[in-house]
Amino acid sequence: MSIDVLTFGLNHVSAPVSVRERVTFPLDVVRPALEALRSTFGSGVREAAILSTCNRTELYCAAEPHVIEHVPNWMADFNSLRSDDLTPHLYRYEHNEAVRHAFRVASGLDSMVLGEPQILGQMKDAVRVANEAGALGTLLHQLFQRTFAVAKEVRTQTAIGAHSVSMAAASVRLAQRVYGDLSQTNILFIGAGEMIELCAAHFAATSPKHIMVANRSAERAENLAARFDNAQTMRLADLPERIADYDVIISCTASTLPILGLGMIERAIKQRRHRPIVMVDLAVPRDIEPEVARLSDAYLYSVDDLGRMVQKASDARQAAVVQAESIIDTRVQNFMHWLQNRELVPTIVSLQDRAQQVSDHELDRAKRMLARGENPEQVLEWLTHSLQQKYLHGPLTQLNHSEGAQRQQLLQLVPHLIPSQTRSR
Repeated sequence: MSIDVLTFGLNHVSAPVSVRERVTFPLDVVRPALEALRSTFGSGVREAAILSTCNRTELYCAAEPHVIEHVPNWMADFNSLRSDDLTPHLYRYEHNEAVRHAFRVASGLDSMVLGEPQILGQMKDAVRVANEAGALGTLLHQLFQRTFAVAKEVRTQTAIGAHSVSMAAASVRLAQRVYGDLSQTNILFIGAGEMIELCAAHFAATSPKHIMVANRSAERAENLAARFDNAQTMRLADLPERIADYDVIISCTASTLPILGLGMIERAIKQRRHRPIVMVDLAVPRDIEPEVARLSDAYLYSVDDLGRMVQKASDARQAAVVQAESIIDTRVQNFMHWLQNRELVPTIVSLQDRAQQVSDHELDRAKRMLARGENPEQVLEWLTHSLQQKYLHGPLTQLNHSEGAQRQQLLQLVPHLIPSQTRSR
């Protein structure tokens, strides 16, 4: 059965964060998930890779077409969801549309922040993990290599990322809406990953009074804090007692459960005598219980809230999008041409093998004729005629037994299959 490129997923457009946080594959879960997927579908899924970020969870497969009807149920089961809860938010692409989607994602065209560069690194991480798990083969390896090349071409030849507003910059703007000047604020970062690093750099540029980093790994927290003059670290376990000291809290961890609960924040607001707290939750699953948003002195923003801030594109970015889509269209056609040629390989090999068998058989007969002392010129004439008859037997038989439209189709094909002359060397 033929193998096709299939993509399944949900993102910030198709699903709210309340759904996305229930369908995630942290890096340490990706490998077991790939093994479970291939175990479930056997040869139906030949290759696979999982991309899971704050804004999307996607499964890329080289699989038999019938699999497309069953993978959504597998995704729901693996994440302990009812299929009915997931399916309305799930998109699926096949063949050239799956290829186009991969190219658009890597190029930043499908991101919450148009043109953002982080997604390319995240996709490369997903490919690395899939490769280490033995889940990649020729087809997906070729797809992702071309995907990375397309992303580089788009970023090099267009201005797609030149005017983008990052999530980190948007976080600063939200804090400034409440506090204006941030020079007298205390900032707390929970986590020490790439997103927190970006946010810390943006907030540090506003010269806040103090920066604190809380992270599960003390070493990573210290490495991040060391980049800023007024930054220190603390343990996650100390958050309940010290959370009231901070005016702005940015959180982005890989925790599967909320780190900051409603009760903790209520107590902190009382200790602060109702001075406001700006809280930006960039994690999926969320680090801060959404009920916190009900508190009158807590300004809680989710990753989706920030997304709405950064989706306003300028005319220059829209022009870049048109240019980028044109590049992607061309590269999709190139990949599909490669894929179609790849599907012909078994047929070509089979034809070559059959032709070789015929040639070998007739050549052996010619050698025996020469060994018996027959005239070499006559043997060559016989060999030429014999090979001609053998090679033409199939096409002539099909022509003789065909009728109507089939015969007309064969008559149109024959001149292209049999050359009219052979160029001498």
